[in-house]
This record gives sequence, structure tokens and C-alpha cells, in this order.
Amino acid sequence: MKTETFRVSASGQMCLPATVRHRWNLDGGGRVDIIDLGYGVLTVPVGTAAKLLDGLLPAESLYAAVAADDDPDLATT
Repeated sequence: MKTETFRVSASGQMCLPATVRHRWNLDGGGRVDIIDLGYGVLTVPVGTAAKLLDGLLPAESLYAAVAADDDPDLATT
């Protein structure tokens, strides 16, 4: 595992490295899940975000953390 720095375009686009696209079977394009951690984002293969989050943080704790956050983007309607 390694970290790399990537540029994000003005329209919000960013390219995944070829090695990642090959490993995730995204050579022809496709979808990924993005997890907003508040201090950064985590990009994972589509369909794995919920499973990953459930394994790291039980839903009740996640709901409580989001409810306690003052970020208006996380407010519920």
C-alpha cells in the first residue's frame, strides 16, 4: 500500500491510477464509493462502503456522530 498525490480539476474530476483501475476492474470506467471522513475522503470499490463502515463503526454510533456534527451538509430533513 502506498499514498500518492493527485490533482483535482476545477470541475472536481480526479483520475485513479492505472494499477487501481486494473485491480478494481475499472479499465473501461465504472463507479466507486466515496466515504467523506470529514478530514479527507476514502475511495473504495462500489458496493463496499456500507460494509466497510458497518465493520468499523456500528450504525448507532455513526448516527450519533453525524447528529452531533454541526456541518449543515449532514443535516437531515
